[in-house]
Amino acid sequence: MENKIAGKIKELRNRKGLSQELLAENCGLSLRTIQRIENGETEPRGDSLRRLAGAFGVSPDDLINCTLPEDKNFLVAFNLSALGFLLFPILGILIPLIFWISKKDKLKDVMSVGKEILNFQISWTLLVLVTYIYFVVSMFYRISQAGDISPSLILGNAPVVYGIFGFLYLYNFLLIVLNTINIVSKKRIRY
Repeated sequence: MENKIAGKIKELRNRKGLSQELLAENCGLSLRTIQRIENGETEPRGDSLRRLAGAFGVSPDDLINCTLPEDKNFLVAFNLSALGFLLFPILGILIPLIFWISKKDKLKDVMSVGKEILNFQISWTLLVLVTYIYFVVSMFYRISQAGDISPSLILGNAPVVYGIFGFLYLYNFLLIVLNTINIVSKKRIRY
């Protein structure tokens, strides 16, 4: 019985127009190893997997992903878990991180979706933190220059602050919703 990774390797080899001998030569594996892999007698691991992926011009994850089951509902929940940022910004990282750790090697596309979500949420959280620090420091600077603490100094930039934070939160929210729609539509997510 042919397993999924064997079928994927055979399909890629045929698509590239390679014989088993030429594939073995290109990736530095023996012909017998290629035959055993394609017949489903063994699965490539570690170095063999990297060599095969290199010969086909794909990542090892692409070869492995063909053997993992799909769960679109988990990917939707995984993406929506980033909405934790609405309660507290760091939750937009922590909740998806827990989802990612729990299923990263067990379901198809969890690695790529997780990288997209976590990279964006970390960047977004750092941007919110830097923006907050900037406004606090500038407020203290204005107070030190004025020599007194008046409500106009403290609340003077409130509309700007709320506007910037409102934009950042709305942008994050809309990206999560749009990418959830992309997951349901089986399109690639983009953060």
